[in-house]
Formats: sequence, C-alpha cells, structure tokens
Amino acid sequence: MTNDTTAAGDTATTAPAHGGSGAAPEILRYSAFTRTPEGGNPAGVVLDASGLDAAAMLAVAAEVGYSETAFVTAADQDARRFTVRYFSPLAEVAFCGHATVALAVALADRLGPGDLALDTPAGAIAVTTAADGAGAVRATLTSVPTRSRPALAGELDAALAALGWSASDLDPALPPHVAFGGNDHLVLAAASRERLAALDYDFDALAGVMRRYGWTTVDLVWRESPRRFHARNPFPVGGVVEDPATGAAAAAFGGYLRSLGLVTEPADIAVRQGEDMGRPSDLVIGVTPEDARVRVTGAAVLLPR
Repeated sequence: MTNDTTAAGDTATTAPAHGGSGAAPEILRYSAFTRTPEGGNPAGVVLDASGLDAAAMLAVAAEVGYSETAFVTAADQDARRFTVRYFSPLAEVAFCGHATVALAVALADRLGPGDLALDTPAGAIAVTTAADGAGAVRATLTSVPTRSRPALAGELDAALAALGWSASDLDPALPPHVAFGGNDHLVLAAASRERLAALDYDFDALAGVMRRYGWTTVDLVWRESPRRFHARNPFPVGGVVEDPATGAAAAAFGGYLRSLGLVTEPADIAVRQGEDMGRPSDLVIGVTPEDARVRVTGAAVLLPR
C-alpha cells in the first residue's frame, strides 16, 4: 500500500457519515510544508466533524487516502479553540504534525491569521499562524514536551532487519533513540545520503515491529550540517509506505537533538523531506535547550480542484 499523494485533486468532496447526523462532511485537501501543490504532504481537513463518530472518521480518512486527515469535533471560533482528532486510513493517531499545519492554515484562511488552541488526544497544542510578505500563510505549532531515550538492542535489531540495514549503515555520532513529540518515533541516522536515498524495506515486517513497540513512524535522517538534516519517514502502521513530511516526527527529532546536547542555544534547524519521493518538503524545527517543547513551522497550500 502506498501513500496516495497523486490523488490530491478536488478541494472538497463527500463521504458517507456513520453513526452521526447522516450529513456528508465537507473534506478539504491541503498540502503541508510546501508552498506549491506539487510538494509537501497532503492532508485531509474536515472543519465540522461534530456529527461523526470514530467509525465515520476512519471511513472518511480511508476514502481520502492520505496518511492523515484532521477532524474538528468541537469548535469555539470566538476563542479560536478547537478539539481535533486525527485518523490515518487504518487507525486513529494521537497527533499529526502535517495535518495540524494543514488545519491551521485552513482555519487562518477562514478566520484570519492569529493564534489557535487545539485540544488533541496527545494534549493541548498551541499554533500561531501568520501571513508572510507574499501572502502565504505559515503555521508554527508548539509540541507537547518531548523526550528521548536510547533504543534497546532488541528494538534496534528488529528495525534494522525489517529495513534491510546493518549497523554499519548508521552514523555513530547520532545514536539510535526512541523519541517522543506527541507520538513515539524510532530515530535512525544514516551514515550517508546514499544510504538514506536507497530505502527499500519490508512493509509488513516493519509494520509488525512498529506495532510491537508502539512507534508511529521510523524517522530516518542524514546530517548535512549541524543545522540542516534530510529525513524519510516510513509509516506502514498507517497504511502508507512513506510520509513526504512528518511534523510529529520533526518535533520528536528536535527533542532528540536537545536530549543529546547537540543544541546548546536557541536554534532553528531545517529538515528537508520528501525529496526522494518527488514531493520536496521543508520543515523548520525551533529548539531551545531549556524548554522540552519544540516548535515546528511550515507553510501549506490548498490543493487545486
């Protein structure tokens, strides 16, 4: 099963509602962490899911076919506060960064730029939206407190076997960790850009490993410089081979860098993702040594009909 990024077409469509009011929800499609429809990670956005139960939201996410769809289940527009749930085509996830950015830009398009408060299964997420000089809206989410721990030997061995990697493929300066930024992600640093580019893994085997250990994605990274990284994010537990941009993993990765002591003063770190998929994405991680929370910034665009 592959990530259906080529299906990004209509800006709104309908899907049957189950267990709710019976009304078909409007589904918007945005691509996050990009300024052009050809890049980034597409996400579904349902601004009024108050009439949908979990089964209905899962059915909508499966129909949309993107790695995640964000559903607003309750809204206080005057306070700019929204309750949000996230679904992949296969399951609910506690938090999704790229769908949060897509949702935030969709809300800014309707309410105007400004601050937003999102109540998610992972906790409260503050988001700031602002228009740049060209009129594009960028969103900055502040994650829940991050944490990171060294990967256990059994975890690492199982993941490497499913990926078809060996220990020699890893950068010894960036040790394998399990990092949390709303969800758990295994972080593996490739020793070379070529190793990162040559991703060809056992989908079912890696999905099994991830379910066993509770990981949402495997965050594969390569360090170009101390402040610029390239990333790939297999997501078989969500029913997709790979995410072109993964905000939740970026937040967790920021916490990983902080835990390793690689950020000694407030810094913005660029992450380039999706390049090997033909959907280039640009994420900016803001890390402060004294703060376990991480800021993730990116633009999003409404996908054309």
